[in-house]
Amino acid sequence: MFGRKKKLLLPPVDDSDHGSQPRLAPRSPNEAIKPSMAPPPPPKLRRRRRGMLSLLSGLLTLLVAVAIAGIFGFSMLQHEVAVPGPLQSDKVVVIPRNTGTGEIANILKEEGVIDQPLLFQAYAHMNRQRGQLKAGEFQFKAGTSIEDAIDTLIQGKAILHTVTVPEGLTSEQIVARLYEQEILTGDVTETPREGSLLPDTYKFERGTTRQQIINTMQTAQRQAIEQIWQRRSSELPIKSPQELVILASIVEKETGRADERTRVAGVFINRLMKRMKLQSDPTIVYGLVGGKGTLGRGILRSEIEAATPYNTYVVEGLPPGPIANPGRAALEAVANPSRTKDLYFVADGSGGHAFAETYEQHQRNVTRWRQIEKSRPAPDATDVDRVVPDSADQTSLPPGVTPALRGSANALPASGGRLGRGFDASEGTDKDPLKNKTFDLNNPKNVPPLRQP
Repeated sequence: MFGRKKKLLLPPVDDSDHGSQPRLAPRSPNEAIKPSMAPPPPPKLRRRRRGMLSLLSGLLTLLVAVAIAGIFGFSMLQHEVAVPGPLQSDKVVVIPRNTGTGEIANILKEEGVIDQPLLFQAYAHMNRQRGQLKAGEFQFKAGTSIEDAIDTLIQGKAILHTVTVPEGLTSEQIVARLYEQEILTGDVTETPREGSLLPDTYKFERGTTRQQIINTMQTAQRQAIEQIWQRRSSELPIKSPQELVILASIVEKETGRADERTRVAGVFINRLMKRMKLQSDPTIVYGLVGGKGTLGRGILRSEIEAATPYNTYVVEGLPPGPIANPGRAALEAVANPSRTKDLYFVADGSGGHAFAETYEQHQRNVTRWRQIEKSRPAPDATDVDRVVPDSADQTSLPPGVTPALRGSANALPASGGRLGRGFDASEGTDKDPLKNKTFDLNNPKNVPPLRQP
């Protein structure tokens, strides 16, 4: 029983028709079953994938750690730069031009604004996208933080200074005034052309050059002239913007009263249209001293008769150029003067002027002014740039002579005759624009002393 070989049982063979499939012959019990040819095993990717995942996981963990550290560090930085600084009271600090971030940090450290210059530099570099640190004169409040200091320097909140240029100064006087401003720097390359500057109050930062202020004033004057010329009256006997400036400079010198400018301008316009000489004292002075602006004494009779290009007692029409730098109000007044028939005006004793259409009316105004003048103390010997009145009366003009007196000065007769008695339009009043002691701009202001640049 134990030695008997076990008979190998094979599954029965199905003799049914299987179509085109061949029938397999039974194997003999002794026939060895040969293994079939199998494809090679696939590469082992699991280990590679596990290695890549481990690497990515490590990098991600590192990035998260760095991010957390960065956020924490940035939070600490934000806290540190926002901490109030050591400055005990407000302080002005000047940052020179072409100063680097490190130098700025050291300046602020020396001035007591900050106490961590390295932190200042780091935070300044982080904020470069907002702009560069600017030079200038800056005011830092007490307790200014590093963040506040950088904001102040980036936004350019520099301290602004002002320089006021009164109406009616000559270009030479304006340059002298700019040289009195020690905050301004540099020299003026050349004295600007008369009438090319617009008087006004100009703001500037420390370090601005005097030439930059001059350039700004010239640009402002060109813009003002362009605007005013477009709005001028169509009935003006003025042919160009330059003539507008010339006449405005005379108006500026004759009166500082805002309520009289258009009427004074109307007097000059009426005289131009009637071909009457303007006869303005300021034109005599300018013809004698030019850009210095003041004669420093009374006008002599010989100087009234001197034929200079600017003396409107001698020349007809407008002088060849402006005698000062007129303000916007005087330019507007000439562009749109009052429509009157006035040909004369004289001081009325109240700081204003009395206007007249006829010579007879003007004579009555002169008489009233003489009465006021007699009741006043003797004129100050320091009064300058005025015509000394003649003791003779204007009514002594020869018969048939047309009086040329406008009220601006001791006017000459239109043809022949003796010099009559007349007065500057504001002569003897506190509003005399040619006094050396005061310069009327509605509020008296001192004329700057002449100083060569």
